[in-house]
Amino acid sequence: MAKLGKRTRTAREAVAGKENLSVEEAVALVKGNATSKFDETIEIAMNLGVDTRHADQMVRGVVGLPNGTGKAMRVAVFARGPKADEAKEAGADIVGAEDLMETIQGGTIEFDRCIATPDMMPIVGRLGKVLGPRNLMPNPKVGTVTMDVKAAVEAAKGGEVQFKAEKGGVVHAGVGKASFDEAKLVENVRAFVTAVAKAKPSGAKGTYMKKIALSSTMGPGVTVDVAEAADE
Repeated sequence: MAKLGKRTRTAREAVAGKENLSVEEAVALVKGNATSKFDETIEIAMNLGVDTRHADQMVRGVVGLPNGTGKAMRVAVFARGPKADEAKEAGADIVGAEDLMETIQGGTIEFDRCIATPDMMPIVGRLGKVLGPRNLMPNPKVGTVTMDVKAAVEAAKGGEVQFKAEKGGVVHAGVGKASFDEAKLVENVRAFVTAVAKAKPSGAKGTYMKKIALSSTMGPGVTVDVAEAADE
């Protein structure tokens, strides 16, 4: 068995036996144990009672975190003409059409969010096998297929987070940085949990939100009281 380092042992000891905490308690504990030299991301993982193999149990959506994510979001936009100009003016990092498709097909993906105008979807559709597995495929349900390019780019740059239940019904996202004030992290966590709660699909059976855990990039996780977490 590998020997644990002093920092790892200390972090694990700090959370030992602490379960089903309030959001405030969990944030304080996770933030306090984020002692790496870089600004760790505070991450949330939610285990949902859904089977994503069934279309009526798929969970996906988008939420604008009140205090942003602390991450510089790189945005690519598929658009032509005035809409391409609009995207550039709004702060998009990459704007294109067929040229952007060819770049992506060549294996270069230098963006965290992909937005497209509806007329671009025949082009974007060819990239489904590349963008889909990376959760980058534009989708009208989360506002990334739209004519309002300016609003979509600004939302992405402003801390909007997309979420999607993966295999096993797990939803995972970054909800801020360890350098954030505790109160701001708490607001972000509650906003995210509330958004996932509101995205409950019609086919969900039994307990919907089974477990919530918070952790930092390099730190141990702690569980959060599910009933207490949603922002009423």
